[in-house]
Amino acid sequence: MAFYLVTGAAGFIGARVADFLLDAGHQVVGVDNFAPAYDERLKRYRLERLQRREGFTFHQVDITDRDAVFALGERHRFDGVINLAARAGVRYSVENPWVYIQTNTTGALNLLEMSRRYGVPKFVQASTSSLYGEGNPVPYREDANTDRVLSPYAASKKAAEALCYTYHRLYGLDITVFRYFTVYGPAGRPDMAPFRFVQWVAEGRPLHLFGDGSQSRDFTYVDDIARGTVLGLKPLGYEVINLGNDRPYTVNELIALIEDALGRKAKIVREPRHPADVETTWASIEKARRLLGWQPTVTLPEGIRRTVEWYLAEREWASQVETGV
Repeated sequence: MAFYLVTGAAGFIGARVADFLLDAGHQVVGVDNFAPAYDERLKRYRLERLQRREGFTFHQVDITDRDAVFALGERHRFDGVINLAARAGVRYSVENPWVYIQTNTTGALNLLEMSRRYGVPKFVQASTSSLYGEGNPVPYREDANTDRVLSPYAASKKAAEALCYTYHRLYGLDITVFRYFTVYGPAGRPDMAPFRFVQWVAEGRPLHLFGDGSQSRDFTYVDDIARGTVLGLKPLGYEVINLGNDRPYTVNELIALIEDALGRKAKIVREPRHPADVETTWASIEKARRLLGWQPTVTLPEGIRRTVEWYLAEREWASQVETGV
């Protein structure tokens, strides 16, 4: 049995990673600051489920608060830190880049320094496929150029990756950085297309489509992401690893799968493409296979079926979740 700190534990990926760790018999300290990035009902739903589980302890902590982060390291002897706390989302980062730097870069620095000071032997950092920007050949390999990112969100994650390497090089921290590709699934983020589109189609609301729908994403089911993240706790030195589905679908294909699962057609309203959106994402996952023995197991059609099934079961409140436009 090991003892892990999971930041962003009320978040979409963080909650599932905590579940997987608890399933394996480990103890988890979860922290989250409940930032108002999206409808709090989803975070409360995820956290309430975790708090019913033996071996889980929760603290409301903001990782940008250096003293509070250091207090966690002083109070507990962690076998590993999994930093999944983040301000996510490409478009809002263009409007308010400061909060992204504070959470994604400074927050990561606080956790790295806490790990160094208190002898935490393993650090896992969540990063993003948004680092690949445009102009790289697909599928994206981890050694591709990440110098031309298209959003402050991606820039803040690139800075966190640079700090991770610095702390590995200077202090010998064992660090695994995961670049996640378009994560979706039950209780997902309501600012992302899969949740929004399911809600909008199910409730007969207009589906706002940015661009012509030909842009493609490597949609990856949350359980596959969580399983890969836990595998990354093994000693690796310093590695950057993609976790993706290795099978891009266009947004138009995503809409068609949602329509099929719900048995009703979308009312599409077309909007201009956002300049910070990339045209395609597609992960090369050879490195994850080689180093972790990992590969995705849930196809997009199956994952959308599960997501729709969850939504219909939780429809009374999920239909009221704010999804914006």
